[in-house]
This record gives sequence, structure tokens and C-alpha cells, in this order.
Amino acid sequence: MGDANRLRLAVPVDERDHAIGPTDASVTVVTYGDYQCPDCHRSHRAVEKMFDQLLDRVRFVYRHFPLVNDHPHALRAAEAAEAAAAQGKFWEMHRRLYTSPDKLEDRHLHRRAREIGLDLERFDRELSSNTYADQIMKDYYNSLVHGITGTPTTFVNGELYAMSGVELLAAVRASLEDQRSRPY
Repeated sequence: MGDANRLRLAVPVDERDHAIGPTDASVTVVTYGDYQCPDCHRSHRAVEKMFDQLLDRVRFVYRHFPLVNDHPHALRAAEAAEAAAAQGKFWEMHRRLYTSPDKLEDRHLHRRAREIGLDLERFDRELSSNTYADQIMKDYYNSLVHGITGTPTTFVNGELYAMSGVELLAAVRASLEDQRSRPY
């Protein structure tokens, strides 16, 4: 892990990020994802297991990285997640978007918004006016500049981890143990 050429998280976590877990957690997992990406779906299942097991000790952060040239519904799904975030329900929408990657058209997004109890008029208005598209794409291009090239891309405590599933869970647990064993 000490390789000098290893990619580090260039953009620190801040109040604009979608984060869940303790703000003072000793381990922070940052994932760049695309709701239409098959690899992101597999990775999401592993992250969901971490949520269930480690949410009280680990901070999880999600950043949009819609691969618009390969995934035609990725940007729209990210917009739906942002519209849900504006109503305080990002994580509820996030989980639903990852459960059905083949159902990301507007009618499906509207159905998910209804399922999680969003103000549907506001949701539909924000999607139809592309309220969040420019910011999502600005963040996407900024991420490219800082070395993010694909999805999923995951950092643990600012260090790139090119793994997912069981290996990522083991790495996060090892980071927790390492943080616990350090003298203060």
C-alpha cells in the first residue's frame, strides 16, 4: 500500500458529499459509482453488507461518476438520486437504484420516488428541468482531472483499493483494526 505511484483521493470529503456513518469514524470508504454499471452492482452488494455490519464504525461516502458514453441511463439515475437527496432521502433512492439496474427509465425513477415518499411534483419538476445534471457532470469531469477513470473506484482512508466484495470488506476491517491498535 505504500507505493508512491498509488492513486490517493484528491478531493477530500466535504458537506456536499453523500455520507452515512459517524462523522468522526476512523475509517472512511469513498466510492465513485454509476447506477447502470454491472461491476458497480456487484460492488454495491458488498458495500451493503459493510453497511449492515460496520455502519456504527465506518463512514461511507458515495460520489456519482456516470459513464454517459457507455450507460445511457446513468446520468438520469444520478439526477434522481440528487432529487431524492434534496428531499432528505438520498440513501433510500440510492439503494433502490442499485437493486434494479435494468429499470432506470423515467417511469421507473418516478415509481421509486413514490415508493420512498418523495414529493412527486417536485421530483418530476427537478428531473424534467435537469436541475442536477450540470453539477453531476461538473463533478464527473473534476473527478477525471483527479485520476478517476472508471467505476467502481473505491478509496479507504484516502487510498485506492482495487478490490471489491469480500476482499474490500476484509481491507476495511483490517483498517479498523489498524486504527484501533494505534496509540493516541
